[in-house]
Amino acid sequence: MTFTQMWPEQGWAFLHLLLVASFSLAEEPECRQRDPENSQLLKDGDIMLGGLFSFHTNWIEKEETYMRNPLPLQCMSLNFREFQLAQAMLFAIEEINNSSDLLPGITLGYKLFDTCGSIARSVKAALSLINGNENESATVKACTGPAHVQAIMGEASSSPSMAIATVTGPFHTPLISHYATCACLSDKTKYPSFLRTIPSDYHQSRALAHLVKHFGWTWVGAVRSNEDYGNNGMAIFTETAQQLGICLEYSETFFRTDPSEKIEKIIKIIKASTSKVIVAFLSHMDMEVLIEGLSAHNLTGFQWVGTEAWIFDSQTASRDKNHILDGAIGLYIPKAHVSGLKDFMFNVKPLNSTKDNLFTEFYEALFSCKFKKSQSEEVPTECTGHEDLIGVENIFTDMSHMSIFNNVYKGVYAVAHALHSILSCNKTCNNKVQLNPSMILQHIKKVNFKTKEGENVYFNENGDPVAKYEIINWQPRENDKVDFVIVGVYDASLPAEKQMNLQKKTLIWANNSLQVPVSVCSETCPAGTLKVLQKGKPVCCYDCIRCAEGEVNNNTDSVTCLRCPPEFWSNNNRDTCVTKEVEFLSYKEVMGILLTTASLFGTCMTAAVAVIFFKYRETPLVRANNSELSFLLLLFLTLCFLCSLTFIGRPSEWSCMLRHTAFGIAFVLCISCVLGKTMVVLMAFKATLPGTNMMKWFGPAQQRISVLGFTLIQVIICVTWLAISPPFPSKNFKDFKDKIILECALGSSVGFWSVLGYIGLLALLCFIFAFLARKLPDNFNEAKFITFSMLIFCAVWITFIPAYVSSPGKFSVAVEIFAILASSFGLLICIFFPKCYIMLLKPDRNTKKHMMGKGVFKS
Repeated sequence: MTFTQMWPEQGWAFLHLLLVASFSLAEEPECRQRDPENSQLLKDGDIMLGGLFSFHTNWIEKEETYMRNPLPLQCMSLNFREFQLAQAMLFAIEEINNSSDLLPGITLGYKLFDTCGSIARSVKAALSLINGNENESATVKACTGPAHVQAIMGEASSSPSMAIATVTGPFHTPLISHYATCACLSDKTKYPSFLRTIPSDYHQSRALAHLVKHFGWTWVGAVRSNEDYGNNGMAIFTETAQQLGICLEYSETFFRTDPSEKIEKIIKIIKASTSKVIVAFLSHMDMEVLIEGLSAHNLTGFQWVGTEAWIFDSQTASRDKNHILDGAIGLYIPKAHVSGLKDFMFNVKPLNSTKDNLFTEFYEALFSCKFKKSQSEEVPTECTGHEDLIGVENIFTDMSHMSIFNNVYKGVYAVAHALHSILSCNKTCNNKVQLNPSMILQHIKKVNFKTKEGENVYFNENGDPVAKYEIINWQPRENDKVDFVIVGVYDASLPAEKQMNLQKKTLIWANNSLQVPVSVCSETCPAGTLKVLQKGKPVCCYDCIRCAEGEVNNNTDSVTCLRCPPEFWSNNNRDTCVTKEVEFLSYKEVMGILLTTASLFGTCMTAAVAVIFFKYRETPLVRANNSELSFLLLLFLTLCFLCSLTFIGRPSEWSCMLRHTAFGIAFVLCISCVLGKTMVVLMAFKATLPGTNMMKWFGPAQQRISVLGFTLIQVIICVTWLAISPPFPSKNFKDFKDKIILECALGSSVGFWSVLGYIGLLALLCFIFAFLARKLPDNFNEAKFITFSMLIFCAVWITFIPAYVSSPGKFSVAVEIFAILASSFGLLICIFFPKCYIMLLKPDRNTKKHMMGKGVFKS
């Protein structure tokens, strides 16, 4: 709970002077206060208990002249709730006195002071309770007399309790508060004599943070009272919220006495905010001030989260005419019942034990009447003194705060049980025991008892009770009334995962909505994205960036994406890894079908040419062009066309070794035959020169040996390649990110380029010989066609090298097949098609006469 008035610096100075005046006069023979306080409620007893209550909430400011002693505070603004708390204390004392079970033969008395909401007056009243307040001369020397009261009940607010506990701590006088919740009061090094019957805000603040997290609100605003209750409570809430991933868009503070400009500033901040949830760590009086400002702007639609200070306060609800707080949710101490308390409270006669006009003021305000001060005075409604509270509806008759009354009740009984233990009470009590507050304090800390309602009461090492709260939801109903509906509980004594228990009830939210409000700075990042914080903003504000290719994330609000294994790739949503598409040059795809068709077409064409040559094998044209080498060349061309098929299909260990070696040997066979034909033509004409006998070196046997010899060298190269580092099937992950290319790795690049280099060397020799034979007679000259075929061959394989190196994946295989087919078609067309043309379409030129008719050389 909050304190009722801030403590300015002047208050501390006043307290210091007060202590000096009360305790530092060692030279004076008497121990008394120079400016005594008068108790408002008093009843003598064997053992006295003190009470500090703010029967008034404010006072009239007076300007001091410093020419005389300050006048006593003139209090104003009656606080019926504090009268209720005082009645609860008196009820507990009367109940103990009327019972013989707890303190038989011992009567408890009380002495209650009105602090008027002033911290300075609270401290002064506490000193009066400790030292006695009589104005008569005393004979006690050096302030060594026994304490006047054995324990003090109060205050309801944190800051006054802190000030009082600081002063009374050295005297070890127990101070038991029923509503001071600041977590700072649990520090026993600073407040050794302080205890309370209401849980510490340490638990409430944490519970509020977990409540906010439960509903998914990660972007909230905060408003707090500018005093110990609000500042300490909000500090713990902020710390816990950060641990739970909750961010505060703003955290504003004010006190009800602040200028209106301060309230307006806070309202502007709320209006400009993007968060829809506001956590209000405010006293009910500060909350009423804020509601007034919000109502002036009709600022509705925000979801309020409140503390026990106002969430169950009917007076706060009644002042919310604009339904600012509709749907609010928060924590309140559990409901309680104290049998007999309501009847006792409605009997206000025990309050008529005051020495001043407090009871008269209270009575007149309670029944809205006036006592006549004289017979001639006229009053609108005269008080008779016999008024009845039945039918009266005001704060005093509102019993909704029975939980707080029960806290006062438990505090008095804690003192009584401590006395019961100290005085060894059974049927009677030991009256000879010399009581002192320190002894009582130690026994209060150890009490463990059950009230008549069955509630267990004890204090932990910090003087706090077990933290239990009910979760309250404001649900508006007709006639501008509000129902405080219990929708769950929070029990800090349970394991963390079981502490909060929300019931399956329909909750009402802001604007009477049934849907849980959404209050986030950034929407949840879906699976497949990662959070990237926005520069200069809290961690709750972020952008959702799609995971990079090959990375996935199947969680929401993740800060990282995971890379898929090498054989997997991310799907389009980037939320799972899928198996990469395996790619190779297949017979089923268009490119594979086209290349296969071209290969088979070339094979068929070669076969057709072979058939034609075989049919016309006896003709001069075939015989003149070395028919044996021609048929061998056609056979090897067929092998060249067919070897391209080994490059198509899923690579295997055998296909990888076969494709390159078959290609290399087949082409060497072809070029060896072409080279043999070229050399035969060239040597045939060179041998006609006188004195030459070269043809004996280029007979059929020598031609076969040359073909085998050239081919043997290629076979040796291929065997060496296969023996040392053969080609093998491999998975290529580099060329394409989302595909696996199945290909044949070369094994040894030297072996591969040696095969190609040897083919190129033979092709170059063939081209040179053909070029030298270009001027031979046309009818016998096959060299120029070989020259064209070798030009095509070389052009194809020269362009093959950069195309092969730069083509990715299966396209490099396609380039190699294309080179094989293109060079094979070049040889077939350039060498054999002209002869087929003559044999089929110009048979008149396929005669020996025609062949011998032109024997001149071209110049």
